[in-house]
Amino acid sequence: MGADRSQSRLGQAAAAFSSNARNPNLRRAQLSFLGAWTAEWAFTVALGIVAYRDGGAAALGLVGLLRMVPSAILAPLLSPLADRGRRERVLILVSTARGLATAAAAVVAAVAGPPMVIYALAVLSTIAATLYRPAHSALLPSLCHTGYELASANVVRGLLDSAATLVGPLLAAVLLQFTGVDVVFAVAAASSFWAAGLLVRLRYDAPPRPPAPSRSNLFGEAAEGIRAVTQNRDLTLILGLAAAQALTRGALTVLSVVVAIELLGTGEPGVGALMAAVGVGAVLGSLAASLLVGTGRLGAWFAVGVGLWGLPIALVGLVPQESAALGLLAFVGVGNALIDVAGFTLIGRMAPDEVLARVFGVLESLVTVFIGLGAIVASVMVGWVGVQAALVWIGLVCPVLAAASWRRLRTLDRSVVTRDLGAVLLQRVAMFRALPLPAVEQLARGLNAITVAEGEVVFRQGDLGYRYYLIESGEADVLGDGRVIATLGPGEGFGEIALLRRTRRTATVVGRSELRLQALDSGRFLSVVLGYSLSAREAEAVVDDMLGRYRPDDPSGGPPAPS
Repeated sequence: MGADRSQSRLGQAAAAFSSNARNPNLRRAQLSFLGAWTAEWAFTVALGIVAYRDGGAAALGLVGLLRMVPSAILAPLLSPLADRGRRERVLILVSTARGLATAAAAVVAAVAGPPMVIYALAVLSTIAATLYRPAHSALLPSLCHTGYELASANVVRGLLDSAATLVGPLLAAVLLQFTGVDVVFAVAAASSFWAAGLLVRLRYDAPPRPPAPSRSNLFGEAAEGIRAVTQNRDLTLILGLAAAQALTRGALTVLSVVVAIELLGTGEPGVGALMAAVGVGAVLGSLAASLLVGTGRLGAWFAVGVGLWGLPIALVGLVPQESAALGLLAFVGVGNALIDVAGFTLIGRMAPDEVLARVFGVLESLVTVFIGLGAIVASVMVGWVGVQAALVWIGLVCPVLAAASWRRLRTLDRSVVTRDLGAVLLQRVAMFRALPLPAVEQLARGLNAITVAEGEVVFRQGDLGYRYYLIESGEADVLGDGRVIATLGPGEGFGEIALLRRTRRTATVVGRSELRLQALDSGRFLSVVLGYSLSAREAEAVVDDMLGRYRPDDPSGGPPAPS
């Protein structure tokens, strides 16, 4: 039995990767992410070298803060743009802008221009990078149809993020060994342009969006994203732990340079080696995380990932040796992979699609702020208590918070499993199978359980239609003009004709046995089914087929009342 379970897990892991490879839209979106984040990590290493040459550890911390503050302010204000239209267009725009800023930094570095100009360009590049992840994270659910597929997409993106964490610093280290920071900036710019080009040919059924307001109010729209977070305890917890991880990440951008040069004596190439160790662990962690798809324990694994972002850093402070540091920082990469898979999947499942980019914008803003704060905190603590003590104290933050949040995250896991049951029931019906995950989640949140006794009437022919029904258990007879014309069982639905054609009920439905139904109100049903071209066509085909087989003697008594 244990062998069978292992084979099942391996099969799920393989399916997680193959589903992304088979879907051309997911494939393009994922490769674009790889290009964008390879550029980010290579750029970060090169910028760190420029700042350290300019003013040591203090300059590193200050540049980190100055780089993050503008993007932290603008991320939640600009993220509503990704909720207004097609999200890949935002990704193309920000990748192009980032490529131009990074290319300009390469020119300044090549001519030995002033570091302040490079810092200013770094701010512009970071603002663009800050907008990329919220739009990409909000795009992925629209390219998926099930929670399993979204988790698989986040596994693959986590692996690509991990690969970028490895390739970016490693590439920077190699280039720094033989060339200079100008070449690193140039390669990062090319990677950003590649990320933009991949998304030009993206084709998918985008969810319906409300028309853009005549008078733009980005502050008000951004506030809706903040309210979506603060009104949901689970979202608040996930984002709070992500902020703690970002604090540690920001500290690591300073500590990696100081540890390599001052504590380990490995010089500037050692900075890239330490961050590459994080990347190696992240790649291995992402491969392991593929085994977690479908486990129903994403909240628990998110807590483990948060803990791993800090504990190895604390241990580096206790064992300041190069081999130990490289091995320990690899576990930080494992934690990063777990956070990517579990955290982004949970947020994508919990937040409404209409504000999803704004919720991810809030996350990105928090991450950006706390990365900057972490850089400052690390710089101050290195000067105050020394490198080793700073490593220990900063490294303890995430493990302590993860342990304190464990019980709440396990409760969250159970609630997601319950919602999955509703989504599985919905997707047994043909017209719902074509819907992307956000639409299925919207329907699942509106399901209301109803119990119908044997022989009890659900609705009568000629009644007004207010609801669509799904059979969870039991059987129902469909009667037209007094005769049984069909018997329905678990996984089948009824009631769509009156809602889609705005006519009265064309038949009577009676419980053949005790029925457990899940009901959807007409407003939610129609807005979702008719909002997507594929589901709308499938629904019309189903209705035409039903009416082709049976039409009531008196089909009309006027349109149904509004739900």
